[in-house]
Amino acid sequence: MEWLTDPFEVGFVARALWGGLLVSVICGLAGTWVVLRGMAFMSDAMAHGMLPGVAIASLLGGSLLLGAALSTVAMTLGVTALSRTSRLSQDTGIGLLFVGMLSTGVIIVSHSQSFAVDLTGFLFGDVLAVRAGDLLLLAGALALALLLTIVFHRSFVALAFDRRKAATLGLRPGLAHGVMVALLTLAIVASFHVVGTLLVFGLLIAPPAAMALWADRIPAIMIGAAVIGGLATVGGLLISWHLGTAAGATIAAFAVACFFVSVLATLVRDRLRFTATPLKGH
Repeated sequence: MEWLTDPFEVGFVARALWGGLLVSVICGLAGTWVVLRGMAFMSDAMAHGMLPGVAIASLLGGSLLLGAALSTVAMTLGVTALSRTSRLSQDTGIGLLFVGMLSTGVIIVSHSQSFAVDLTGFLFGDVLAVRAGDLLLLAGALALALLLTIVFHRSFVALAFDRRKAATLGLRPGLAHGVMVALLTLAIVASFHVVGTLLVFGLLIAPPAAMALWADRIPAIMIGAAVIGGLATVGGLLISWHLGTAAGATIAAFAVACFFVSVLATLVRDRLRFTATPLKGH
């Protein structure tokens, strides 16, 4: 069992484990709503739309978190404005702003002498460089995410399934949507500097999508998504340690693999149910 336990006895791997577990829970809470509401494209655009703010903050020596948050808010406001003031669909507005923000960020980063390193760090993060301060930040973000999830649960549920009914019930779907976007922003901004945008997006989508194939209740999806994300974190770190692969990318790949395993398992389950169901008249 040494191959299973020895890696986590190393300090930086243990911190990476805790960081990944905290990110998994945060992304499980926010990602459930992303999956249920079909907001995957928007969350991807928000994750990559942070690059201009991060790049400017890096060049000016400012706070990367503040730069990421401001850039993400600008992306969200831009999508909202385009969808309300033009004949373009929301997907079109998201796509245009996605490309525009990402290319702007790359142009800004290209002025840095460490262009390749900066961009790679933004995309893939450095989960093995997680510090104690990062863990405290993630713990605070998790507490806030839990608070928003509990307080606005009814509004989120109504918004996810019937916006008009939510308005009829006085649940203020506009406010609920804004808070839901804020929850998504919190998950992305709090996690990206630790694990990179690709890993954040992988943990936002893959675990909740995998669990949604098996669970009908939203809390069950959230809990299952956090467990699957935690499994991906442990498995990815072990594979990375023993095979020498990039830790963040390996965790993201493991999470996506869990989704496809879940899909295959549901196909087998449905096939067995169909086979076991007796035909009428027999």
